[in-house]
Amino acid sequence: MAVGAVTGLTGEEKQLIFQFRQNDKPHYSTFEEHPINLQQYSSDKVIRVNYGEDEDLLKALVGGDPEVEFKKWSKNSAGRSIDIQINSDNLEKLKGKFTNLTYKVVIEDLAQSIFETYPYSAQTMNFEGDFHATSDLFFKEYRPLELINSWLELLTDTYPDVITLETIGKTYEGRPLNVVHLSIPDDDIEHHDRKTIVLTTGTHAREWISVSTLLYTIYKMLEYYENNPDNRRILSKLDFLFIPVMNPDGYVYTWEHDRLWRKNRQAVSEDPNPKNCLGIDIDHSYNFHWTHSSDDACGEEYSGEYAFEAYESKIWDDYLNATNKDHKIWGYLDLHSYSEEILMPYAYSCEQNPRDEENLIELAYGISKAIRTNSGKYYSVLPACLDRDSDLLPDLGSGTALDYMYHNKAYWAYQLKLRDSGNHGFLLPHKYIEPVGEETFAGIQYFCKFILNDD
Repeated sequence: MAVGAVTGLTGEEKQLIFQFRQNDKPHYSTFEEHPINLQQYSSDKVIRVNYGEDEDLLKALVGGDPEVEFKKWSKNSAGRSIDIQINSDNLEKLKGKFTNLTYKVVIEDLAQSIFETYPYSAQTMNFEGDFHATSDLFFKEYRPLELINSWLELLTDTYPDVITLETIGKTYEGRPLNVVHLSIPDDDIEHHDRKTIVLTTGTHAREWISVSTLLYTIYKMLEYYENNPDNRRILSKLDFLFIPVMNPDGYVYTWEHDRLWRKNRQAVSEDPNPKNCLGIDIDHSYNFHWTHSSDDACGEEYSGEYAFEAYESKIWDDYLNATNKDHKIWGYLDLHSYSEEILMPYAYSCEQNPRDEENLIELAYGISKAIRTNSGKYYSVLPACLDRDSDLLPDLGSGTALDYMYHNKAYWAYQLKLRDSGNHGFLLPHKYIEPVGEETFAGIQYFCKFILNDD
């Protein structure tokens, strides 16, 4: 069965294709066509390095090592380990430099794992017939930006009194940055008196599960909202602002060139920049405790030369400032992957205690419990500074969306790092889209109910 268009199929035939994807995983080398150049990952693997009490190793893994090339994926503070992407030659260099290095291979065939995250078909299924507003077929695969935008437009046509789509600016490459507004008119409460909940996803381009999870949240809120008391109360008493893809240019790049790209795609002002590297880490570009994180424009956490240099963070800040009288932002959730964690402010420093810390912790554990009750998954709760290693290298926690929103805009704010704990990392198989969506929606419902009752 070759990669190609899937059109004119019956529902049963489409389901067979999805079952084929889930139950049989042919190697990418058996296909004549690939969605991107998979050979660029052919010598790479993902390993989990145990750093234990070795602070030199930890600094090298977190801050980078000039003698060894690798990409940091995620840190497990409790397990005192870090997942990194590395090729065979550089792994030998790392073992030579740290002679007592202990690690295990998490993803042996990175190219294959990447291949399996792309849709089996070529995204040419009949849109109107397959992706109507009440169908969950949309969540059987990850979806490219064009299809996401079409699906959102379909929702606005189906629920014109509940959902609207607004373009708040254009990215460096000219793509629209869209905000989804969601609420039900209520005669008993004035619009300007409503509390607003903000959710953002897709800041880091490779974190596809975050995008799908927010889209699933929108779907669940709209699904049978007239007959679901919880959903109706939430939608009638709260306003929602959603940004499903905060990094449109980077997201498109992961679909067309490099599945593991993280930053946006704008030209940078760093000088010198001999490799003409592109992109700024949007989540390092906000103005709250911004610092110049690195002189390496090629680095995945490059913050730019000044706060809000990233197009997307500047557009978002301008929009929030221009509409601050329209939105009383009480809650903010920033969805990322991976590691199954709920991170609290602050990211920039472990020495600064957040306001109302006791209740902030209580709410975080409430979200975690709601997720665990839904799926059995346990999400750890910890300060973002520990996840970012700000206590070790302070610049790593600077300029985050979490700190910016918490300090300037929202009373309650968290970053949720979704599944998994590392077996798949950023390459979570598509079969987990709905389970992750369900458990996260349970956590979001708890978050909303807490805020509704917080008077």
